[in-house]
Amino acid sequence: MSDTSRRKLLAAGGAGVAAGAVGLTLPSAQAAGAPRTTSSAREAVVAYVHDHRSSEVRLMVGEREVVVHDRDLATRILNAAGGN
Repeated sequence: MSDTSRRKLLAAGGAGVAAGAVGLTLPSAQAAGAPRTTSSAREAVVAYVHDHRSSEVRLMVGEREVVVHDRDLATRILNAAGGN
């Protein structure tokens, strides 16, 4: 799957909710003393958690994709997104 079609799929599938969830988790991370570094992203970031039981978080950063394995981050994103 090309990067372009992956972005279109995620955008259509509600990636905006995930992006909002990342925005909701950032203030708590900064309050906990997690300062931004000089290598922090300077463009839009979208987080995607495919499996709620996994620690894998896929980050779409500009034109690239970064996979992070962080159970705490995945849990905070899912909690911020809520559930119905």
